[in-house]
Amino acid sequence: MRNTLTVILTLFLSTGVVYAAAGDIGSAKEAKAMVQKAVAYLKTNGPEAAFPAFSDPKGEFLDRDLYIWVADANADMTCVAHGASAQLVGRTLLDFKDSDGKPFMREIRELARTSESGSVDYKWFRPGTGKIEQKSVYFETVGHYIVACGYYK
Repeated sequence: MRNTLTVILTLFLSTGVVYAAAGDIGSAKEAKAMVQKAVAYLKTNGPEAAFPAFSDPKGEFLDRDLYIWVADANADMTCVAHGASAQLVGRTLLDFKDSDGKPFMREIRELARTSESGSVDYKWFRPGTGKIEQKSVYFETVGHYIVACGYYK
């Protein structure tokens, strides 16, 4: 567990993404709207165009601390797009756990198997504050892809 968290922290800190100050964070409503926008983009443009757009750190799918990430549920939650960390693309996310050891990626995958949308709570390192904080992820499914955006509470 500690290894996974260390890897994730290193990846996020090395991305060069500037996160907003503590008071300027995205809301649950904004995260949901971003996911809906990304789902529409994916359905219209297909994965070949959508995944690079979602992973563009200067693109329209990154706003303050909100960003789109996409995992392939058929491939052990392999990350196929990530707006804040290009280093995660191609990595298997299935065994990621939060700071309390909660296997939140497995929970996301299981919920996505029975529902077209949903949210999962977990604890995560928040760049900008340097603290572990409560976070949620909202997702929608498009075929075997899980399109998601997390937000701090």
